[in-house]
Amino acid sequence: MREKLFIALLLAGSMSARAQVKLQPLFTDNMVLQQQADVPIWGEDKAGKKVTVTTSWDNRKYTTTTAANGKWKVSVATPRAGGPYSITISDGKTVRLNNILIGEVWLCSGQSNMEMPIVGWGNDYFEAEHKDADNHPNIRLLQLNLVASMTPDNHFAARNNGWTVCNYTNLAPFSATAYFFGRDLEKHLNVPIGLIQTCWGGTVAEAWTGKESLELDPDFTKGLKNLSEMSASKENTMKKYEADKLQWQKNVDSKDAGMKNGKAVWAAPGFNDKSWMTMKVPGLFSQNGLEKFDGLVWFRHTVDIPSSMTGKALTLRLGSVDDIDVTYFNGVRIGQTEGWAKERVYQIPARLVKAGRNVIAVRNLDTGGDGGLYGKTEQFRLTAEGQKGAEKGTQEINLSGEWRYKVSTGMLELPAMPANPNGNPNLPTVLYNAMINPLIPYTIKGAIWYQGEANASRAYQYRDLLPLMINDWRSRWGYRFPFYIVQLANFMARHDHPTESAWAELREAQALTTNLDNTGVSCTIDIGMEKDIHPSNKQDVGHRLALIARAETYGQNVEFSGPLYKSYEMMGHCIRIHFDHTTGGLKTNDGAPVTGFAIAGPDHVWHWATATIDRNSVIVSSDKVKFPVAVRYAWADNPACNLYNGANLPAFPFRTDCWNGVTYGVK
Repeated sequence: MREKLFIALLLAGSMSARAQVKLQPLFTDNMVLQQQADVPIWGEDKAGKKVTVTTSWDNRKYTTTTAANGKWKVSVATPRAGGPYSITISDGKTVRLNNILIGEVWLCSGQSNMEMPIVGWGNDYFEAEHKDADNHPNIRLLQLNLVASMTPDNHFAARNNGWTVCNYTNLAPFSATAYFFGRDLEKHLNVPIGLIQTCWGGTVAEAWTGKESLELDPDFTKGLKNLSEMSASKENTMKKYEADKLQWQKNVDSKDAGMKNGKAVWAAPGFNDKSWMTMKVPGLFSQNGLEKFDGLVWFRHTVDIPSSMTGKALTLRLGSVDDIDVTYFNGVRIGQTEGWAKERVYQIPARLVKAGRNVIAVRNLDTGGDGGLYGKTEQFRLTAEGQKGAEKGTQEINLSGEWRYKVSTGMLELPAMPANPNGNPNLPTVLYNAMINPLIPYTIKGAIWYQGEANASRAYQYRDLLPLMINDWRSRWGYRFPFYIVQLANFMARHDHPTESAWAELREAQALTTNLDNTGVSCTIDIGMEKDIHPSNKQDVGHRLALIARAETYGQNVEFSGPLYKSYEMMGHCIRIHFDHTTGGLKTNDGAPVTGFAIAGPDHVWHWATATIDRNSVIVSSDKVKFPVAVRYAWADNPACNLYNGANLPAFPFRTDCWNGVTYGVK
């Protein structure tokens, strides 16, 4: 059973331990309320209780009576940005919320690139910014725990049980993208900023969309029906899931070349692995020639253990494994973990440890995207705690470096993994239910969104899905708040010739979302990494999102977009491309000729093109295309492209054609 998520706020000297008023983590010390708005505050109490809310900025009292179900809500009028203030809530016993700021509140959602923290996941990209965190106490952070629910929930749990002040400690686990966005707003608006992080790595957009809206799209009818059936009988559903999972594991073992008759033959210490290839650990598949592989890969590493460590239980640390591992020591299974962002820490019984040669084996199942054993070098180690007496301190063996590996079975040859109905974040509506619905109707200024990787194989569908989700959120909040999107960065290997691309089609779907009012898209086609789906440059991501907000939401006179395709003009053997957002003129960021353009004739065959800047347009041609009919720019997973404007913002990928792509019709 999920624990109840009601949080009784205990504030020093201000609340009786028997107080009846219950509040969510939205309402705690250190929170930020949206300025110059009617802001709802709500909670629970005994039915029929009189509840009074008093705001310190104007000493105004708001009184209501709890309904039969114990719920109450008032709307308080907030002033211009400022603080700190306090709010008291009394039903005869008083709860006092302190250190409240009035400012701008933004919701920050999406998948792993929004979730990627300032510290963790094996990165040290933001060390300088992290050290500066103490200088931004007017930025406040609220981070929801990761929870999925099959039905709409009104309660949630948060890290630290509520809002925290931005400082070195509190910022460490928080979203890097969200923080850099908020820091830029704080600097240029000079107001407090509240950031609500509600995101989950590897998740699909339909999981973040409410049921009533998804019912409008026939693509999701079956998924919603299955969800309804699971919800109707949770106990039986979980029993079936556990049985299905056991059978799935047996089926995977039967397809695994490293297993025979249920035994891990590739984990045996005496197994001959000299013919296996080597891979540097920590490292991802994409960094070692396996960028297109999903499925089972076995790793082996020989460790020379000194006699001083024998007879002791050891701790094995393996960083993170993407996505599922089964780990063996000298042929004996010592642990299994699911989840690509979880650090592996396993205990090795003393009886398994011998002096001299010992073998660690890891079966790595990558279910999609990248795979491998990754993290920081220092996360890969074998340790023995010193005992009392002569041996004190910790003995340690570094496990980073060359490991042997062998591919076993591709994902397409393996049976589909059964979906966990309890906590599976990729079922329709389940994240909306648990991580969006409980926030409504807390007043926000707007939302930023970094997601799409998990929907790239269904990019055409995303054209409808993302606007559906945005409209769903807006309708439930009751107003059309700004919604700003990070377009997918460049990723994966580059190609010698123009190719079709699901990621390009997903970027196009994201750009088309701007047909909705009060939306914007930030281009990041220049900051990605070939071998890492999580670009390290989150500073520019946050900065470019903030530029859109400053210009479009707050009315500041700043350029917020790179060159944006406007129209094309046929010119014999050439095509002229006209752009909007050419502030400061068109240029290349490296001073080299323009790259990234392709051109095609009536045969639909694409060729790299020669492109020349002519004031605010680009003339495109190719000797191989006598009668050009279409142009594309940066149309690839990881395009080589260099067109910018004078504001040093990159041009958006685009195409002039409307030919069906690789994801057309994919559901």
